[in-house]
Amino acid sequence: MSGRTITRAYLSEIVYQEVGLSRNESAELLESVLGEIGDALARGETVKLSSFGSFSIRQKGQRIGRNPKTGEEVPILPRRVLVFRPSQVLKNRINESMRATAGR
Repeated sequence: MSGRTITRAYLSEIVYQEVGLSRNESAELLESVLGEIGDALARGETVKLSSFGSFSIRQKGQRIGRNPKTGEEVPILPRRVLVFRPSQVLKNRINESMRATAGR
């Protein structure tokens, strides 16, 4: 595993190199796309990216949790959580790359 983290700056640079927009335009495009994805999720919509996966919001109800240090019961409030489900194409790609590196 490479351990490299993909950042906004890195993605913006890739857009700059691949699409041919200026660096500023590439950064603005990336911010616009990420902003729209975030806004859609905040509205409770599902975001599907073909051959990549889908992001959705799931509502979790209130439950009782336990403080691991003290054993004290603590209520965990209801909340919305982000869920990512990878597409079969992405799963296959990840597993193929794993098999390729295991065969070395």
